[in-house]
Amino acid sequence: MKNNNLLLIIDPQNDFCLPHGALYVPGAENDMARLAGFIKNNYAVIDQIIISLDTHHVLDISHPYYWRDSSGGIPAPYTQITYKELVGAKWTACFDREKAALYLRQLEEQKEFPHVIWPEHCIAGSAGAAIIDVLMNELKNWERLSNTHFQIIEKGLNPASEMFGIFRANIPDPEDASTAENKALINHISQFDKIIVVGEAKSHCVANSIKQLFDYPEVMKKLVILDDCMSNVRGFETIAAPIYEKALQIGAKILKSSDLSI
Repeated sequence: MKNNNLLLIIDPQNDFCLPHGALYVPGAENDMARLAGFIKNNYAVIDQIIISLDTHHVLDISHPYYWRDSSGGIPAPYTQITYKELVGAKWTACFDREKAALYLRQLEEQKEFPHVIWPEHCIAGSAGAAIIDVLMNELKNWERLSNTHFQIIEKGLNPASEMFGIFRANIPDPEDASTAENKALINHISQFDKIIVVGEAKSHCVANSIKQLFDYPEVMKKLVILDDCMSNVRGFETIAAPIYEKALQIGAKILKSSDLSI
């Protein structure tokens, strides 16, 4: 197999990409239609496709029923929970309380994104966790024509740690190797001349996947981020701006899919 062009697709799932999805990202359905067109127009020169799938349990640290307030109520979606609020008993974790406290403290110490409670989304085995049809149809066509398998990587199944980026959990769990930095995946993608990054959401999982490569400047220089094949979670349009600014400084490129020649 040639190692020229890798397409890295982050979380192209129904719950993000369809208007009735549990955590719909406005504009994502159009992003995925453009991405499908990009694949169709470049069948012959895309050498490998890797796809991450956000995959959760219902009882997940980022979902409402993991938490209770002093009255026994659950947090509303998009509530932010801080370490101070946990220590002050405004919120209590219903599972692995010591681990949850450590997670929130380390999240803040390491300046990761704030801990936000999301609507239950991308539940393992659910229709919401599946790849949106418009993209899946082109992925299947690419396999038929390229005689190459696309690769699926599930992330987020550890209920005690959010996993925005594809390469590690926000705070790795020392008891779960699947949350640690995936050095094998980083080494693999580094073999390609061009790494084309797309997916949902621009503000969270795509941005954090890119951030997790900052320690690998030679890989960063190979990144081409297709800005018209990703969108932001509503209300978080600027949270990842520093990540994309730094990516450009390190050597990544940000283009439109129609402007990329491969």
